[in-house]
Amino acid sequence: MSTISTALSTLLLLVVGPRTRDERGLSQSTENAILLAGAVTVATIVITAVTAYVKSNMPS
Repeated sequence: MSTISTALSTLLLLVVGPRTRDERGLSQSTENAILLAGAVTVATIVITAVTAYVKSNMPS
């Protein structure tokens, strides 16, 4: 069974060729930093909107 698997793997490698690394896009840490900054921005907007709503509807 392993001989068949090895033969198929070798054949597939010869037909398709080796995989090349995709260098496009941002690094993982940069992507995480951008997503975190976006989440903080959205949270700040929501907290500001809720605070303004509550303050405007509080009895004097």
